[in-house]
Amino acid sequence: MTRGEAVQRLRVGYRISNPLQYVSVLDMGRLWERLLRRAQVPMAYTQGYHPHPRLQFAAPLPVGYLSSAEWLDVYLREAVDPDEILPRMRAQCPRGLEIKSAQTVSLNAPVLQAQMREAEYTVQVWSEAEPTEMQGALEALMEQEQILRTRVRKGRQQEYDLRSRIHALAYIGGQPDSDDGVWEHELHLRMRSGSQGSGRPEELLQELELPIDHYRICRTRLIWE
Repeated sequence: MTRGEAVQRLRVGYRISNPLQYVSVLDMGRLWERLLRRAQVPMAYTQGYHPHPRLQFAAPLPVGYLSSAEWLDVYLREAVDPDEILPRMRAQCPRGLEIKSAQTVSLNAPVLQAQMREAEYTVQVWSEAEPTEMQGALEALMEQEQILRTRVRKGRQQEYDLRSRIHALAYIGGQPDSDDGVWEHELHLRMRSGSQGSGRPEELLQELELPIDHYRICRTRLIWE
């Protein structure tokens, strides 16, 4: 058995909170590598001159997002009991990372990233706009047939339709946050996520044309085939 041959695939569910919400995708991979090594998890490695642990995230979490629904597949070169290894992994978690579960899945199962279709979010928005203004702006946005935007990818500008990537939106309500006229609003969103293009909640907020002081985004669910 070599370090690259996998005999088991472990699917780990976890949460991300402050301060790890500000960690990049690359650094998050390094964090998990250290955690698993310290927990003595027998990881399988890639082949070649610079082998890396075989880790697959379901969907990269953008910097600044909180999450209660992240998933990671870890390929192992030795079989383990998930219930036995879970406490060891939890003992190595830094502040801001909470491991919820670990379970074995088939080695032949499709890669989660290829199956990703949607993601759900809770978005808190602090704004001088009152609830009627916020709700009206959201309704007007959803009535549009297209919301054309551009992104820069690999040095090139690409145009896309944000409206087609918003699959569901609900305004939960708003309440005064302070005496200076700022309101705290809550939205629930379901947006496209995956290889066919993803929508991001902050892009929706930018299209509202309302005064926004700050916001907080938490990914609450990943949906795949």
